[in-house]
Amino acid sequence: MLLNSIADVLKGFVRTRRSRSPRDSVEQPVAALKSIGFEDFLAMDTPPREMLLDPILPERSLAMLYAPRGVRKTLLALSMGLAVASGSPLLRWNAPRQRRVLYVDGEMPLVSLQERLRAISSGLGADIPNDGFQVLAADNTENGLSIGSEDGQRSIDQLLSGVDLVIFDNLSTLCTNGSESASDAWVPMQNWLLKLRRQGVAVLLVHHAGTNGRQRGTSRREDALDTVIGLRRPEDYSPEQGARFEVHFEKFRNRVEGNGDLPFEAKLEAVAADETDGVRWWDCDLRPPVLRQAAALFEDGLTVREVAATLRISKTEAGRLRLRALCEGLLVAEHGDERVRANGHDAASWVSEDRHLPI
Repeated sequence: MLLNSIADVLKGFVRTRRSRSPRDSVEQPVAALKSIGFEDFLAMDTPPREMLLDPILPERSLAMLYAPRGVRKTLLALSMGLAVASGSPLLRWNAPRQRRVLYVDGEMPLVSLQERLRAISSGLGADIPNDGFQVLAADNTENGLSIGSEDGQRSIDQLLSGVDLVIFDNLSTLCTNGSESASDAWVPMQNWLLKLRRQGVAVLLVHHAGTNGRQRGTSRREDALDTVIGLRRPEDYSPEQGARFEVHFEKFRNRVEGNGDLPFEAKLEAVAADETDGVRWWDCDLRPPVLRQAAALFEDGLTVREVAATLRISKTEAGRLRLRALCEGLLVAEHGDERVRANGHDAASWVSEDRHLPI
């Protein structure tokens, strides 16, 4: 029995040795690296990067757009892709000419994706070339999509010939391997993104914000990025306002002329275009937070009615702002001969009592 077992092991070893090709036993050559001298490096003919969406998205760049759930970041990402594909202006940005875009969606139902694209394109009022904006949707595949694995990345690579911009929406659904907080788990993904940039493809990653308001997971994701855009709800936001948010630039490697990197407010509104329901983006400068505005006016002695008229809000909202300013310590309240600093227990109890606000 023992001799038979030894014979079987030896036979298996011989078969394994015979099955190996001579190529397997030869070490693969390592690509030679070559450094470049200072003057030679500066003399290299390196064409400047053109803009896909001026001034935030150059060619061969890596960017991230992130926001908390429900802020409508997908609507903005789709709009950015359609603007690049059609060579159209969007908010405070401009696409100089038409480019080819691949939009990879890992979350939306097909019917919802169709509805959003139809509404945005109608509002843009520009022709979208059929091959200029291509969609790869997980809901339209048999096994879903994954860009976190080598097989998934190779599948995407096959679709990138001639593509100038690829948008991945979003990391939580498309990159599911490893923990979001583990920095080492991001390294293979980062290496692939850098490879795409070397090949001339710009990438926009769409991601969720964490409980701390920053992009969710490891901060290592931002290391190789050229641009990081965060969307935040305004202080006076209410759900019935829909897609309304502040646009903040948290990382900007590209040199910007003027005020191109200043934050602003964006809002999506319904418009009628060619007998179809469309949507269009509007933008405006950021106003000082309305709560601080109201607190300053109350501190100057204005009444609730006067503050409401100044800020163009209802008296009810002005009264709520006054109470909130008291509770958060932005306002000192007078109560008879007593002045109460509204940032502690006494202020909270004062606010909770049935007091009559000056109107």
